[in-house]
Amino acid sequence: MMQSLIVAIYPLLKGEFHLSFAQIGVITLTYQICASVLQPLIGMYTDKHPQPYSLSVGMGFTLIGMVTLAFAPSYMSVLAAAALVGAGSSIFHPESSRIARLASGGRHGLAQSIFQVGGNAGSAMGPLLAAWIIIPHGQSSLAWFTLAAMLAIAVLARVGAWYKRQHLDRSGSSKSRGASATPPVSARRVAWSIAILVMLIFSKYFYIASITSYYSFYLIEKFHVSVQAAQIYLFVFLFAMALGTLFGGPIGDRIGRKRVIWASILGVAPFTLLLPFVDLPWTCALTFLIGLILSSAFSAIVVFAQELMPGKVGAVSGLFFGFAFGIGGIGAAVLGGVADHYGIEFVYKLCAYLPLLGMVAAFLPDIEHRADTAGAPRGGPALAAGADLRP
Repeated sequence: MMQSLIVAIYPLLKGEFHLSFAQIGVITLTYQICASVLQPLIGMYTDKHPQPYSLSVGMGFTLIGMVTLAFAPSYMSVLAAAALVGAGSSIFHPESSRIARLASGGRHGLAQSIFQVGGNAGSAMGPLLAAWIIIPHGQSSLAWFTLAAMLAIAVLARVGAWYKRQHLDRSGSSKSRGASATPPVSARRVAWSIAILVMLIFSKYFYIASITSYYSFYLIEKFHVSVQAAQIYLFVFLFAMALGTLFGGPIGDRIGRKRVIWASILGVAPFTLLLPFVDLPWTCALTFLIGLILSSAFSAIVVFAQELMPGKVGAVSGLFFGFAFGIGGIGAAVLGGVADHYGIEFVYKLCAYLPLLGMVAAFLPDIEHRADTAGAPRGGPALAAGADLRP
């Protein structure tokens, strides 16, 4: 929720500091790069040295970033605030993803979806809160949201204590189980599959960057809606993403993650290709469908990668969350430059072709089929706290 407020107040910041679209993109780039570069490194470190209270530390960085943003007197201070919020995200995600898997009871896709839908639901609230509170009362009203950060720090401290009792105090048995973990395919096939998943993340998050960073401006310019109305339409897209995330994980548990990944990314192509050519009601309807379908892939991608690389939950989560944030930031910066030179509508005509990259999902291995034929029931209790948790 707090991270999404940065994007939600872009129209306010653009007017306050007289920013170009490229400068708006750099704000996203700063946040996303700080959120992405550290995540794989933190994930690899916590695979070997779990840090149960790092979640509270990450939220502390977010709190400081929100205070900085609320009273930022210049564009450079806005970038500093975005960097602090991004650093908080990079600390939070690898260990929190591991905790979600530990608590899954073997239903890894469902747990990952529930974990991520919290983030997506918070992201969906950002534009509404901006429309109702921040835009009417100004940039300084962001300071009120630090109360949510303080509450989150207290809650996450309790979660960290549970994690320590459940996992760290029994590290010896975890290590013995982790030693027997082997990938379901050869190392070369694992590397090839991870490269495919990274390409799919690129397709998904580059397109999402076009919506989250510039959709409000697109609606204001093309359909002449108000800033508040544009925030409501952005909420519709983000709410659809939350729903899609919630459904994607359990569907992947049931029918196989490869099918979900393929259908999710390639399946939105007809809608993205139509979007630049329709009126306002159809724009709203199509963006809802795009958000619903496209967002169902990420939970399946993360769990698929975790199963390709057992025992490296933190590193895998850090890699994919980090790359998702990084490519989103790069996409926002690149598309901001495109919008400045060719217009905001051209951005959506150009990005419409990105989901066609979903065709490469056909080359992913059928690792769920391998697990079934080996006699290991997919999502069964034996996986609940097993080899995937520790190296």
